[in-house]
Amino acid sequence: MVTRLPRWFTFLLILIFTIGLGVVDNLTGYEFHFFVFYFMPISLAAWLLGLAPGIILAVLCTLIWFIAGTLAGAEYPSHIHAVWNSMVRMTTFLVIAFYVAKIRAMIDRERTINTELRKALSEIKVLGTLLPICAECKKIRDERGIWHPMEAYIGQRSNTQFSHGYCPECYKRAMKEAGLDEPSHEREAARH
Repeated sequence: MVTRLPRWFTFLLILIFTIGLGVVDNLTGYEFHFFVFYFMPISLAAWLLGLAPGIILAVLCTLIWFIAGTLAGAEYPSHIHAVWNSMVRMTTFLVIAFYVAKIRAMIDRERTINTELRKALSEIKVLGTLLPICAECKKIRDERGIWHPMEAYIGQRSNTQFSHGYCPECYKRAMKEAGLDEPSHEREAARH
């Protein structure tokens, strides 16, 4: 059985990896661009933990990238250049976080739909097989040998709801048994 790490611990591991990436980025100098390597921790956070942790890590990666570059000696002609480069990177990081989280949500949704579909197909398969049914009361025996009213058995295994009425033959028979099958003028004459 696979045990999952707590969310906070997973986030902490990803954050430590990101800080390590920032240290390597700093040690290699600002001439080497580690921009795409920051996609890994952002993608991991968004995939494993969701959109909000992915966004938080995107902002942290921007800060770590900026600090690593500054400590490595990156110089900009003006503060506007530094802010612009940081915003471009953060926008890219946020887009990565958003789409990775969205893809994960779509895959999870598809898995849920597939599970529901398999369940529905198995129920259809059960309803499509021979059912042991009482010839008198019409109860159906399940796989455990328990007898259920037909409406309850089918209703539990499908979205079917029942309404009751009479078919034409049963209607005529019920009317005849109740003595109401003769036309009203013949009944009236028989009473007098």
